[in-house]
Amino acid sequence: MTQRLKVVEAPNAVWAALQQEAAQVAKDEPSLASLVNAVIIRHDTLSRALSYQLARKLGDQELRAMSLRETAEEAYTADPSIIAKAEADLRAVYDRDPACKGYLQPFLYFKGFLALQTYRVAHWLNAEGRVPLALYLQSRVSELFQVDINPAAVIGSGVFVDHGTGIVIGETAVVGDDVSMLQGVTLGGTGAEWGDRHPKIGKGVLLGAGAKVLGNIHIGDYAKVASGSVVLKDVPAGCTAAGVPARLVNCPTCEEPAKSMDHTLADVVYDYVI
Repeated sequence: MTQRLKVVEAPNAVWAALQQEAAQVAKDEPSLASLVNAVIIRHDTLSRALSYQLARKLGDQELRAMSLRETAEEAYTADPSIIAKAEADLRAVYDRDPACKGYLQPFLYFKGFLALQTYRVAHWLNAEGRVPLALYLQSRVSELFQVDINPAAVIGSGVFVDHGTGIVIGETAVVGDDVSMLQGVTLGGTGAEWGDRHPKIGKGVLLGAGAKVLGNIHIGDYAKVASGSVVLKDVPAGCTAAGVPARLVNCPTCEEPAKSMDHTLADVVYDYVI
């Protein structure tokens, strides 16, 4: 049985742990030695390794890997918070996914993590007025990972995108820090109107598999949206919304559902209080 590695909290702990894990894999599984050396071991910083990994995954005939890597490194140099967020995202995956045995696994293989990191570069490009390239990266991520995040959306740090498949996040959506979302989540609009039309997700919210949150509504801090629910109204902080259309279920059940991955529901159902 594979054991989860003990993570030591310290400056650059994630990068140090990632290098250690890569070295161990190279030793234990020689067939993967070339991969982990190219992606991690040969680099001296998390930013250089991440830019290489994104370029390796996303480069194609239209946008060569080297050009994409230069773009990512330009973004990281201009805005160091992007790498700080990437580190927080890696911690979030390890802390909340019991199937994750270390940092190497999401860094190499988890499309939710890779899609989110590509979005962060695209978001920087969009803010710099380089919209065509930002939209190109959005398209590539959608093609490769089945995750569609508009580069104009605002997403905080420590975000866990589990599995990733089928996630859609619209142009004016806002996602707070420490949010967890599973496959099939949609943060969408409700019509063809222009302007601010997408959900605002608070800190520490848990969005269950297949949850649809539609319109310019607010999901309060540490709230939960149950799997398969369709939410069309605000959800107060700490409450759970469940059903189609969603209603409130027991406010609250735990303090930080996104970190505990608590999907449980209470038996009592309450009508919305507007």
